[in-house]
Amino acid sequence: MSIKSIIRPDIDNLPLNPPNLASNALDLFSLKGKVASITGSSQGIGLAVAEAYAQAGADIALWYNSTPVDSIVAELTSKYGVKVKGYKAQVSDYEEVEATINAIEQDFGTIDIFVANAGVGSHSIPVVDASLDDYHKLMRVNVDGVYFAAKCVGKIFKKNGKGSFIITASQAGHIVTVSIDQTAYNSTKAALIQMAKSLAMEWVGFARVNSISPGYIKTEISSHLPYEVKSKWWPLIPMGREGLPKELVGAYLYFASDASTFTTGADLIIDGGYCCP
Repeated sequence: MSIKSIIRPDIDNLPLNPPNLASNALDLFSLKGKVASITGSSQGIGLAVAEAYAQAGADIALWYNSTPVDSIVAELTSKYGVKVKGYKAQVSDYEEVEATINAIEQDFGTIDIFVANAGVGSHSIPVVDASLDDYHKLMRVNVDGVYFAAKCVGKIFKKNGKGSFIITASQAGHIVTVSIDQTAYNSTKAALIQMAKSLAMEWVGFARVNSISPGYIKTEISSHLPYEVKSKWWPLIPMGREGLPKELVGAYLYFASDASTFTTGADLIIDGGYCCP
């Protein structure tokens, strides 16, 4: 038995027919008529992605944990004329994830795009000094939370025969970020890159899975760090600065839209060149 027949049981029927795509390149990026669910979307990267998707015409399900999204829901609805609703859930709790995804499907009728973006950062603490509680929290939120979401939304994608699952990984999954001792955090992000590739093969018959690995991005997750810490990053970034959340949204739009119908199992590093040297 060949590896191709393992990945695609319908190997005898290949080649499959390509999708029927819009003739205009810009139309490929439209999300009109689609429903996007985004975890960790009350601020930072998740919020920027949510607004970009709303601009592209998608209806939006916002996930939050501690920061309410009522004002965001009202603003996006009014500004872009799409349906937006917020859902409070802890991504580290499987039952909450399952209930939330079921509620979104019921409220919106389906889920076409799922961005597994929620995550927690790490302080610079060597493994020998770190607490196991901090380690377990990182694993539960950054890894388990994405796995739980995939397990639940994957059933919807399989039922519909379509879907796009996008994981927010990190440059830290590719390279050890010097001057910061964060072995556990780096490990969670490396796991997500491999999870995306593995899911891409599992779901190749009905959905696409890709990941995005941002570098140092100016968001709330790193706002607590003092100037003395951040000033050590900048010389190591060839572009000499942190990125902005809006500088990532084009990648998320690409993976969510019909512009990427032949892209699965990919990881896109957006880090100002940090991983190049």
